[in-house]
Amino acid sequence: MNSRHKIFRAIISLLLCVISLFGLCSCSTAGARNVTDIHFTATGDNLIHDRLYKQANERAGGGKNYDFDYCYESVSPFYKKQDLNWINQESLANTKIPAHSYPTFSTPGQAVQSLYKLMNERIFSVSNNHTYDQGAEGLQATQDFYNKEMPKDILYSGIWKKNDLSYIPIYTCKDQRIAILSYTYYTNGIKTPKDSPYRVIYTSETNVIKKQIALAKQQADIVIVGCHWGTENSHKINTEQVTLAKNLADWGADLIIGTHPHVVQNAGWVTGPKSGRRVFCAYSLGNFISTQSQADQVVGMVLSCTLRVQESHGEKTVTVLNPKFYPTVTQYGSNASNDHVVWFSDYTDEMANQHGIHLRGDTFTRSSIRKILTDNVNAKYLVLPKA
Repeated sequence: MNSRHKIFRAIISLLLCVISLFGLCSCSTAGARNVTDIHFTATGDNLIHDRLYKQANERAGGGKNYDFDYCYESVSPFYKKQDLNWINQESLANTKIPAHSYPTFSTPGQAVQSLYKLMNERIFSVSNNHTYDQGAEGLQATQDFYNKEMPKDILYSGIWKKNDLSYIPIYTCKDQRIAILSYTYYTNGIKTPKDSPYRVIYTSETNVIKKQIALAKQQADIVIVGCHWGTENSHKINTEQVTLAKNLADWGADLIIGTHPHVVQNAGWVTGPKSGRRVFCAYSLGNFISTQSQADQVVGMVLSCTLRVQESHGEKTVTVLNPKFYPTVTQYGSNASNDHVVWFSDYTDEMANQHGIHLRGDTFTRSSIRKILTDNVNAKYLVLPKA
């Protein structure tokens, strides 16, 4: 290389240093801030009553075949646009135990497979009051189904080995590790099966939950806690929910998702009294699908938010941005026929007039649905169509 070239390269290097010094270009450094946004949704109770699985069986031609696609087709496109979707699978899902409805559920695994295929669901919360419905056999069948019959890119949370409560379920999305913890208020009076190596963790086991969240903070970047809690069929948030939500904020949860009441409840920011941490809490998303028969039991909502992870100087912080609720309606005809989920934004007066709920004499219109939502959920979080 001749001297002219050497001088030219030296001048270029000097200019680059000056530009960098005065901040005229953005060059990556060891302490640069990296931002990752994860578009996340959470969906309420997927509760498969007998009318639902019998219809699915008829659509599939009978035998041991079930086709649940019709239930979810109307809402499918929304979910496929998200990065990560969470759902409360209210009933045990498997392919070993015959299908069964209330009060001891066993749901054909094909329902969950449809959720995976059509709704891009990847996170299944399975800790609820029906987890022990089929005893030790049900717990094992559920484990076998999710571990052996579902694709590998899913995670289910809510069943632990009795001798290993330190296990933290973690899902990786966009290179971020997300801990998914799920707890239940009760199991319908059914005790933990003695002959099973598995169990749920009750919301009353606060010492266990606190330890698990501490472990999750060490192992993951984001901590999401699902709580199956509250009073069934009540829009009112009870004191136990509020107390636990504040504790979860103190202990390190980044987002709290509530299910179980079968109707919607309010949502908002919860502040931990000791730490001052502010955490968004959706107290109840209501039913996603079921054949329950009260007007407010067929109105649910899907939480949508952005989980932002910011990394600076080796430290990560998590922020929940723009939490919104997209309302849904479980639509069915007489005798709960043709049961499927529809976005409230797509719902028409004609559909409301044809709803099977009218057979009970209940008022069910677009206006009454809107009132259920606005009476019980802060309007600033609701995404509603024009009246």
